[in-house]
Amino acid sequence: MMSIKKKIAYLGPSGTFTEEALDKFIKDPGQVRKISYPTVADVIRSVGRGEVDEGLVPMENSIEGSVNITQDILTFESEAKIIGEVTIPVRHSLIGKGKIKLDNIKKVISHPHATAQCRKFLSTNLKGAEVIAANSTAEAVKILKKESDDVAAIGTKTSAKIYGLEIIESEIEDNKDNKTRFVFIGNSIQQKTGNDRTSMVCFLKDDQPGGLYNILKEFACRKINLTRLESRPAKKNLGDYVFMIDLEGHLHDRNIFEAIEALRKNVYLVKILGSYPKWVENNKR
Repeated sequence: MMSIKKKIAYLGPSGTFTEEALDKFIKDPGQVRKISYPTVADVIRSVGRGEVDEGLVPMENSIEGSVNITQDILTFESEAKIIGEVTIPVRHSLIGKGKIKLDNIKKVISHPHATAQCRKFLSTNLKGAEVIAANSTAEAVKILKKESDDVAAIGTKTSAKIYGLEIIESEIEDNKDNKTRFVFIGNSIQQKTGNDRTSMVCFLKDDQPGGLYNILKEFACRKINLTRLESRPAKKNLGDYVFMIDLEGHLHDRNIFEAIEALRKNVYLVKILGSYPKWVENNKR
């Protein structure tokens, strides 16, 4: 009997860092059918519609911070849950149709996060080049095939190989410790493993003094370690924000459950984005 392959959506096209992260995580590629989507929103919505079993999208970068579109869709537009994570080092390459000299490059195409992570290289070596945004680094490399010879792209070595292009310069990122965290999206809360992370969003009832303190004290008094805390506009009035929190532990841990129940009395809404296993190197499915 033929086994049914798990369908996993990822931010495409083929050759993105997201696909590299997916390949790193999958234990048995023969049991997975990878499906690329053009945007983060499309990946998350494909999970919600049941078109795929899971999706993988970028969540945060060690240099540029959070990927806002991922945060916003999970917070405001979707009931999908984070069910896992994977972190990979990010190595950017300058790619061309041939071995063009840097002085002859007139345009550079890439995802805005990638160009931001290569700011020093661009300002030093490509001062006059126009920077053009793409939905992903792989899309930028794919677009490059149809451009003139004086156009380059920033992307992965894998994408250069896939689309038959040349590496002009390797490892052009400003920080060699550059890493990106990706999250798997599904439709359930994962079981406890003993090494978990929980992600949530707190919506305040109204803007008032001590609002953030009242949230944080519930975790502090229970000795719960927060690994990420940031605010995002609440998509309502100017000055209204929600607080996005990652913490160590699982939703079903007693201290975390009690903290969330206490929070529900002080805020308008606590939305759980997921409880899931923390990424550990060589932790594959």
